[in-house]
Amino acid sequence: MYDDEIVVLETANGEEIEFILLGEVTIDKYDYVILKPVILLDGMADDEAIAFKVTTNADGSESFNVVEDEKLMDKIFDKYNALLEKELAKLGK
Repeated sequence: MYDDEIVVLETANGEEIEFILLGEVTIDKYDYVILKPVILLDGMADDEAIAFKVTTNADGSESFNVVEDEKLMDKIFDKYNALLEKELAKLGK
């Protein structure tokens, strides 16, 4: 779990967008991050976030690709929510 870490991603057209890193999960040996834009994107509700698959490039840099598969997205958010509930239970909340 993360506490308001900021991640800056660059779009294909060079625009930089700031995201709050909400969490990270691994599913089937692949890493995913859950990010929420600092300034909500058009059409996004305040309680929405975006899942990205993290890929390590040959030069060691990382690429973040939006997860579009709904079944995979559900798995990512289910695992994230389970981890979040576990952490909150530890804190007695």
